[in-house]
Amino acid sequence: MILALFWLALGLILYTYVVFPLLIFWRGLLAARPYHQAPAIPRASVIIAAYNEADSIRAKLENILSLDYPAERLEVIVASDGSRDGTNDIVRQYAGRGVKLLPLPRQGKAAALNAAVAIATGDILVFSDANSMYAHQALRFLVQPFADPRVGGVAGNQRYLSHTGSTSAGEGEKSYWGFDRQLKRFQSRAGNVISATGAIYAIRRELFLPVPEGVTDDFVTSTRVIAQGYRLVFAPEAVAYEPVAGTRGREFGRKVRVITRGLRAVLFMGQLLNPFRYGFYALQLFSHKLLRRLVVFPLLLLLVTSPLLWSYGLFYQLVTLAQLGFYGLAAAGMLLEGTRLGRVKFFSLPFYFCLVNLACLLAVWNVLQGRRIVLWETRRPEAGEAGVIAQPSERRAS
Repeated sequence: MILALFWLALGLILYTYVVFPLLIFWRGLLAARPYHQAPAIPRASVIIAAYNEADSIRAKLENILSLDYPAERLEVIVASDGSRDGTNDIVRQYAGRGVKLLPLPRQGKAAALNAAVAIATGDILVFSDANSMYAHQALRFLVQPFADPRVGGVAGNQRYLSHTGSTSAGEGEKSYWGFDRQLKRFQSRAGNVISATGAIYAIRRELFLPVPEGVTDDFVTSTRVIAQGYRLVFAPEAVAYEPVAGTRGREFGRKVRVITRGLRAVLFMGQLLNPFRYGFYALQLFSHKLLRRLVVFPLLLLLVTSPLLWSYGLFYQLVTLAQLGFYGLAAAGMLLEGTRLGRVKFFSLPFYFCLVNLACLLAVWNVLQGRRIVLWETRRPEAGEAGVIAQPSERRAS
């Protein structure tokens, strides 16, 4: 029994982190499905949901308004979700430059996005975070794939800013997104990326459906494109920059919030897990958004069973020692956080891996308890930190 559990756990871990990525890469190479791109300039509405973003909203608006995109083809809407820190006053200063402020009572990001889309006039809806900064030609690259009528959504390329004061968690996240970016390239070549990131993505106006509360809005909005029979592709040249993570405490809280909402979003879009209708995309979604977030359980099972099999031979002894060594490096990364040595990948990657999987464990518990994270309080980083971490306010599902 213990032997069977050991191999089940090891098999699930290897599939999640080795076999599945290899499937993505090979499929991208062998089963490419090209799509048409053209330098068209459709009318685009950039939608920014903001809550207490006075520290970053001016830079964000200056960034958007300075992009290489004709002003007469660009609409900018800021949906202020009950901001009370001066965000609205700053946005009003840009009314003469075509920026629309939508002041709303505090309801949550989903309600803010829905309200903003209701007044948007662009053929293409572009969604962006208040603290993400676009490369000069990002919008042009983001809209080019819409020249193909089969493309309903485009995921942009989120990158993290270099920061000398970044933490072990921040360096680990940068490495993770570097790997995820390569997966997106190959997913897009052969069909659909799994989902878009909220920093930069776009969909056709007619494909937008109201976002429900308590889910990851960028996941639901972008995957609904696929549910409606269109492609969701990746535009690597459409780059948005975001600050790296803050301290481990703040990053951990953010991860729990994001993964909780993400798991609820996968359940909400459960129809996409049907392989008879959505083919290989269903396997992608299951492997990347569900199994990867649940792999913490095989990891714990492997940690428990491998020492019990020590007497079975060298292989089981090596697996046990490898786990102890890996988790030892993660502990060192935690202790060295904020130091130059702690930012070395040898320590930051194991630390970030463990931090994310622990967050997954708590997120699963949140979902099982019926907790919906709808509102959160924005907390600015302390001196020397990078990033903006949101502290959640939870609601229990009815």
